[in-house]
Amino acid sequence: MRPRETIEQFDLFLKKHGLSLSAVIIGGSALSLLRVISRETRDFDVLHPPLTGEIIKAQAAFAAEMRRQGIPLDDHWLNDNPVSVADLLPEGWLSRTQVVYQGSAVTLLSLSRDDMLLTKLFAYCDRGTDLGDCLALKPSADELRASLPWIVKQDAHPDWPSHVEESIRELARRLGHEL
Repeated sequence: MRPRETIEQFDLFLKKHGLSLSAVIIGGSALSLLRVISRETRDFDVLHPPLTGEIIKAQAAFAAEMRRQGIPLDDHWLNDNPVSVADLLPEGWLSRTQVVYQGSAVTLLSLSRDDMLLTKLFAYCDRGTDLGDCLALKPSADELRASLPWIVKQDAHPDWPSHVEESIRELARRLGHEL
């Protein structure tokens, strides 16, 4: 799905139904709206606040309407699965957000570059995914070094710190940096 087109259509859908949404999003959809990446994404990950029951129903109804029009959209294309990440982010993250989409019924904000970079680097280290997004963000060697303490403290496994350092070193190498 093309995030901007999808959210523009959802904005019209919510307006038509007298609903509104204001949320902080993370992940590929946020990076797409920021024009950091141009690839399609499969969902919008809401970080804050948790989605209300009426918005959950509305997004499923919207997905069904899109599918009737021949546009494949999952029933959970808009989800709040990552809400627990908000508890992990550095203090004050909410005050550093920025508007990435403003419609009639939908306002979407994204994390600051530094906070988004932390979430993407953590996902890269944790799941081995998000390499492309990390490369697209083009972190400097200093940004990579600064991220290490935060990422290391996200997992208590004894091998986690060395895994994080190795992963970040590999990313730095791909970016042409030395750590």
